[in-house]
Amino acid sequence: MRALSARNRRMPAGLTPRVKVWLEIDGRYVFGLGISEILQAVQRTGSIKHAAAALGKSYRYVWGRVKKAERALGRPLVVTHVGGKGDQRSALTPVAHQYADAFVELRSRVSEFVRDQFIRRFRLPS
Repeated sequence: MRALSARNRRMPAGLTPRVKVWLEIDGRYVFGLGISEILQAVQRTGSIKHAAAALGKSYRYVWGRVKKAERALGRPLVVTHVGGKGDQRSALTPVAHQYADAFVELRSRVSEFVRDQFIRRFRLPS
């Protein structure tokens, strides 16, 4: 086996691991970063319209993503008060809070694990 030269023993500058996390049912996408960010924006703004604007997406797109996730999960995620006045026209259901919070935590832990493993496995002796 050929010894690595000093130059080849170092990782390329900026080499960074990336990983995506999402949830599936029967091999079909159900929940991931996009819907998690949508739910967090609805929680912050109290409105699907304002959440869409905050995310730079159309109302139709955001509403469609919420409905698609609800159908896939078989549970409501957002409750709306049609024609309501004031700031809180939409709110997350308890299950939406649970999914969004748990997903953020899962994604964070997976990223941390990958980062730790990357450092451990790719750090080469000087």
